[in-house]
Amino acid sequence: MRTSVIKNIANSSDFKNQLLNWSQQFREIIYLDSNSYPQNYSSYDVVLAVDAFTSVTTDYYNAFEDLKQYQQQTKDWLFGYLSYDLKNDVEKLTSDNLDGLHFPDLFFFQPKKIFLLKGTEVEICYLNMCDDELEEDFEEIVKSQEGKDKSYESVTIEQRVSKEHYIEKVNQVLWHIHRGDIYEANFCMEFYAENAEIHPLEIYQKLNSISEPPFATFFKNNTNYLLSASPERYLRKEGTKIITQPIKGTAPRFTDIILDENAKMDLAQNTKERSENIMIVDLVRNDLSHTATKGSVQVEELCEIYRFKQVHQMISTVVSEVDSSTSPIEILKTTFPMGSMTGAPKISAMQIIEELEETKRGLYSGAVGYFTPTGDFDFNVVIRSILYNSKEKYLSFSVGSAITAASIPKNEYEECLLKARAMREVLTDN
Repeated sequence: MRTSVIKNIANSSDFKNQLLNWSQQFREIIYLDSNSYPQNYSSYDVVLAVDAFTSVTTDYYNAFEDLKQYQQQTKDWLFGYLSYDLKNDVEKLTSDNLDGLHFPDLFFFQPKKIFLLKGTEVEICYLNMCDDELEEDFEEIVKSQEGKDKSYESVTIEQRVSKEHYIEKVNQVLWHIHRGDIYEANFCMEFYAENAEIHPLEIYQKLNSISEPPFATFFKNNTNYLLSASPERYLRKEGTKIITQPIKGTAPRFTDIILDENAKMDLAQNTKERSENIMIVDLVRNDLSHTATKGSVQVEELCEIYRFKQVHQMISTVVSEVDSSTSPIEILKTTFPMGSMTGAPKISAMQIIEELEETKRGLYSGAVGYFTPTGDFDFNVVIRSILYNSKEKYLSFSVGSAITAASIPKNEYEECLLKARAMREVLTDN
């Protein structure tokens, strides 16, 4: 079904840029970059998939069943996303808030052309229908020159929820916590721009260079774009092993070595941040147990501190084993949405945040990734991301924090501003 050729490249950094520039001619693009971040679980440094041969686009109703049928029929590489609002397919929930982006709830495509980069080797996988283009495309890629920066007007960012209103809403979350309805909720707010004109590739490259995270994504589906500097993995399947790595706990980086080390140590010892993380670890352990073989759910790492360019993050790693006959879609469905973006108990938290948030999350706090022909998969969490509808000229990014009984609303607001900093910087610094 596919022709596979391995090529050696002289400079992987140059090739990554050439590959991304070359991809812009296509209607459908997914570019996934690990930024060479050290990881225990990783298959490739960079993955690029372009040009849909087949695809599936749907709203939330029966979405996981539609995806299951599509995945079983194609038995090929599939790339795409799951939006947060697929929660309405999993549970009896609704999403009636404002939606300025109008992305489909689910989109996956079977690409004609795939590039899998590892070190100085790139595996090129073309459907047989277009494999005669492989050599010509490769020559075009390695000879391509980076285009000149395009000038554009700086974007005027508006904040959907004022500081005062945000604090009022967090106090409402705290009321629910003190009443016993929930014990943690991930509450988010949107920043947006109307009549926005940007060059998505340029914005993505700036955003990625600021953060260099392990799950960076450039996604395009015609006029819909995702420009993501996500540091978080949602779920990965390697054979019968399932891996999830929720993030809960954030602290700023400092250029001063001593201050930076102190920030890391303070985060590691912060009882509130640890409790946030441990609550979500308990939640994802329960989620994984729905498909896990008996006794196989294990916590490999608990509250480990990882360094990124802009922030320190507290990350845990939870794993399980599944039976080889278990559908990969069932594993996703029984763990979605990821606990780090909802709260606990999950259903109650989703109901409460839906009432208090003012915009539909859509692809934000959903997941982007791929399936292999054998049914393995890897998906990120869509955070630290800019969403853009170029047809409607609507731009959006959202940030959130975990609210627990120990939360101080003013501090949660400051955490949101910290998380928003990189997105705001690339959009307004022209």
